[in-house]
Amino acid sequence: MINIIGAIISGAIVGALARWFYPGTVEMGWIATILLGVGGSLLAGLVTSRGAREFNRAGCLASLLGAMALIFLGRLAGIG
Repeated sequence: MINIIGAIISGAIVGALARWFYPGTVEMGWIATILLGVGGSLLAGLVTSRGAREFNRAGCLASLLGAMALIFLGRLAGIG
C-alpha cells in the first residue's frame, strides 16, 4: 500500500515537472499528469534497466526525461 502511495506522489511530482519543462503548453488533468509521471518512471526504468529502488538524482532526471519523451511521443501520434 505504501508503494502505491509513493508511486502516486512521485508520479505527480515527475509529471508536473515534465509538463513544466516541456516547451509549449501541455493540456491534461491531474490524473493524466500522475499517469504521465508514473509512465515516465517506468520508461526510464526500462531504458536504464536499473533494478535499484533507492531515491537518487539520476533516477529522478531519467524519470523526468522519460515523461517528457512520452509527451513528445503522444504529440507525434496526435494524442495530445
